[in-house]
Amino acid sequence: MTIRLKALFSSLMILALGLGYTDIYFPVDDLSFERLHIFLFNLCSGGTILLYYTERQIKVSSRVKLFFVLSLVYAFSAFFKWYPLTLSVSVVLWGLVERIRINKFSIVPYQFFLPGVSVSEKFHQASLWCLSIGIAMASVVIINNEYTHWVHMEKLTLNTFFLGYSFPLSLVTLSLVFSMLKKIEGPKSKSIMELCFWTITLGVIVFFIFILFEKFLPQIFVTAALFTAVVIVFMLYYTFADNMQQKKFLTSGIGFLIVTAVTGIAYICLQMQDGYDPLKTKWLLHIHVFASLYGWNLCGLAVLCRFDDFPIRLHSTTVIMVHWLTALVLAPLGIFQGWFAVLAIAGYAFITLTLFFSGNGQDGQISYEQ
Repeated sequence: MTIRLKALFSSLMILALGLGYTDIYFPVDDLSFERLHIFLFNLCSGGTILLYYTERQIKVSSRVKLFFVLSLVYAFSAFFKWYPLTLSVSVVLWGLVERIRINKFSIVPYQFFLPGVSVSEKFHQASLWCLSIGIAMASVVIINNEYTHWVHMEKLTLNTFFLGYSFPLSLVTLSLVFSMLKKIEGPKSKSIMELCFWTITLGVIVFFIFILFEKFLPQIFVTAALFTAVVIVFMLYYTFADNMQQKKFLTSGIGFLIVTAVTGIAYICLQMQDGYDPLKTKWLLHIHVFASLYGWNLCGLAVLCRFDDFPIRLHSTTVIMVHWLTALVLAPLGIFQGWFAVLAIAGYAFITLTLFFSGNGQDGQISYEQ
């Protein structure tokens, strides 16, 4: 990845976190900066990186460039509520994702059911499939909520569906994780890995449906199943993946994913209590969101962007420790105190710029620590 691309994506990611605090400290009537910060990170940066990684070309293709430009149009048109433009752009974005997915795999994702296809490839295709479905579903919600009003549900909101753009990033990161486990794909281990694939992929979809219908008890069961699958993935990865630098970052990422699952279960349990007060659990929700978005997803995107560069010259343990401090402590506290938000943005900028711009083993003398 070129320096210009690294600068572009890292700047967007840092800007995204800053916009996450804008609604709190600099609110603007009738505008949701939360949407914009989610779009810039998940769709504009994450979606483009996913497509770029899928094509694996030296230069960014015209399709990926067009996706990036139109994703920015999508983000700002949805932010300003110019929905006719958002819907028009959605059609092209969906077509671009599907074109790249079909070129890489096939029109019908029959590979999901073939035992000879690696679990890594299945997660990769699922991430592309999830991105195109997310674009389509968000369009359906816009049409319903703004024009037809056919379905009335409290949770059927744009902000709820826009959060779904983080799922493709989770799935492609899991594709990276399982790509380092191909050597153990024997009959027994492959069945366990397949079970993890279907539990995670279908579990996220079923969980989302239960959120829409506000079914709290089924949410707990699904989240528990997801948590179990993630723990199994962690054990497999930690035990059998080759000991290399990217393993540290992905192991840290799975740790963030486990935190996301635990806080998610805790949050649902609190919602089921009598006298539930959303304000009293606001802190837990933000830990959940930051661990997912700026913890787990960032680890995956960083490894994707530097995929061909490892090993890179940095002190991995220090970066990982600062990452955990920023995502789980400083960023959530920034919701309540402005100076913590400044520290969180500074810490996040340090992590992002370090991961994106540290030199690699081809830059002459190697002086990195794994």
